[in-house]
Amino acid sequence: MNGLTVRRPATKTLLWVLLVVAVVLYAAPFLYLLLTSFKTPFETLAVPPRVLPSRWTAENYVTALERTGVIASFVNSTTTAIISTLMSLVLATPAAYAITRFRTRSGQLLTMTALITRMVPPVAVGVPMMSIVASMRLTDTPTGLAIAHTTISLPLSILLMASFFEAVPVEIEEAAKMDGCGRLRALWSVVMPVVSGGVAVTAIFAFLASWNEFLFATLLTSVRAQTTPIMIANFQTQFGLDWGPMTALATLYSVPVIVLTMILQRHIVAGLTLGAVKG
Repeated sequence: MNGLTVRRPATKTLLWVLLVVAVVLYAAPFLYLLLTSFKTPFETLAVPPRVLPSRWTAENYVTALERTGVIASFVNSTTTAIISTLMSLVLATPAAYAITRFRTRSGQLLTMTALITRMVPPVAVGVPMMSIVASMRLTDTPTGLAIAHTTISLPLSILLMASFFEAVPVEIEEAAKMDGCGRLRALWSVVMPVVSGGVAVTAIFAFLASWNEFLFATLLTSVRAQTTPIMIANFQTQFGLDWGPMTALATLYSVPVIVLTMILQRHIVAGLTLGAVKG
């Protein structure tokens, strides 16, 4: 008995140590990015590199924000990500609901197609996507880029929403129908509130897929709809990459996602655990 008592604290301590190591390894690149953004231009190029800046300065942030097109790129990224997220949710929700409730062969085929689509690298559809967007006269617009981003996030959104709908008992809808609700009313008034955490999780993944996307943003935009990842990649000088403003802009670009995740944290945790237990 004493052996078990001693072993449990030791196991718990080991788990905490492994957890701390994992968090440190995961956070280290972003922490170094953040520290570099406060360094002087000379220190950003120092060899060997310094971890902590010898003199803290916000010069890099001022330089980054004063660059032409940076503020507009933030607006473009936000607009594109919001449109793409809304399109993904609007299309994925009825598709996932139909797959889980009707269980037809076409629904199974759609699920398989979504899985296959997730395996196709975006670069393989880059040129066809350029032709499609150009034919719609949406080149270099947030809407055209959002449509392209939706093709990336939609398959995952369908799979996620299907797993969340699968965890909702059918009896809930049957009870709503007995009270006079139609199928659409039951979906909107009864099922959707139950899977609100799943919707939050799906929205976060769809938003991140658009917010961080680089390839389609490079192919489908030039001036008017350029997103911030493109602006970050263009921070160059005659001596190479301008690491100071680049890291400063990358840090600023990370803030909205961090804030959004913290706001939706409760819903995200509820959504991730929704599919764990059925009923």
